[in-house]
Amino acid sequence: MITNQVIQTSIDELKSITKVDLCVIDMDGITVATTFENETISAELIMSFVSSPADSQIVGGYHMLKIFEEGEVLYILVAKGSGTDAYMIGKIAVSQIHNLVVAYKEHFDKNNFFQNLLLDNLLLVDVYNRAKKLHIEMDVPRVVYLIETQNDKDNIAMEMLKNIFEDQEDIYLTAVEQKNIILVKGLYPEDGENAVEHTAQVIVDMLNSEAMLVAKVAYGTVVPSLKEVSKSYKEAKMALDVGKIFYTEKSIIAYNTLGIGRLIYQLPINLCRIFINEIFGEHVLDEIDEETLSTVQKFFDNNLNVSETSRQLFVHRNTLVYRIEKLHQATGLDIRTFEDAMTFKIAMMVVNYMKYIDAQE
Repeated sequence: MITNQVIQTSIDELKSITKVDLCVIDMDGITVATTFENETISAELIMSFVSSPADSQIVGGYHMLKIFEEGEVLYILVAKGSGTDAYMIGKIAVSQIHNLVVAYKEHFDKNNFFQNLLLDNLLLVDVYNRAKKLHIEMDVPRVVYLIETQNDKDNIAMEMLKNIFEDQEDIYLTAVEQKNIILVKGLYPEDGENAVEHTAQVIVDMLNSEAMLVAKVAYGTVVPSLKEVSKSYKEAKMALDVGKIFYTEKSIIAYNTLGIGRLIYQLPINLCRIFINEIFGEHVLDEIDEETLSTVQKFFDNNLNVSETSRQLFVHRNTLVYRIEKLHQATGLDIRTFEDAMTFKIAMMVVNYMKYIDAQE
């Protein structure tokens, strides 16, 4: 809803131009905003005017006008003076405040609409009806982005994003949780096939360079219609969670690039524990040190190439082979072979997932 401060600013600007004092009073007889100095309007006069059928009236040297919103009287505007000038200025003020009320209401309604849409709280018929009323196109492809910043700086990020996208059409910013900002973006043919990832990169770069914020951006798949926006939101939400577990080094995570991490994320935790016990036993994991794990990760990054891995780690080839043999003795898995390497890689991803779940609990 429009704030009293917005109305006060509006009538202050009108008075500075026209030199006519204005006052806005709500239906409870409470002054919302005024430029009058040491002057009050009788509540009885206001209530008498409210109950009358007239839209405007001159009472005791004041022009009183009703401000309507969807057929209901929302405010009474009082313009000081009984002449034509005061009446015309009052009419201008009524028009301006009415337009502000409509604009703020539409903004609030759009925000409320998208929040309910993302959470699947609307029937299909409600989606069509409310979208039409709010002038939102149904059959435009859209994608949902989820933006999370470190140190709970989402309020700063929200203001930055508003500045970045304020001039672009079919972009809606909202939030349905305490953390994370949601951006719903419409896509058009001229955007090109890389537009989705480009937008995510713009968000990360701008938040980092302009506000010094470290942000993660996750996004779902492009959906063809407004009614399917919640699907893209759920995918973005999963992408953000999966990214935190398996792809911590990435600042941009797309749902369609999650790979095996998406499958592991959906496994029951009890099944994960059974799998890890079958692979490693109860205590083997405790015997694997961080140096070995980082060596293995670099080995995987280099597609099981011993020479390239030893070069990048600045260790002798025999030292690397020794570490791999040590891991083989501890786990029974020789990661120089494709099958054992794949088993170990999946097992470590499952371990990371289990640690994440334990931390959440």
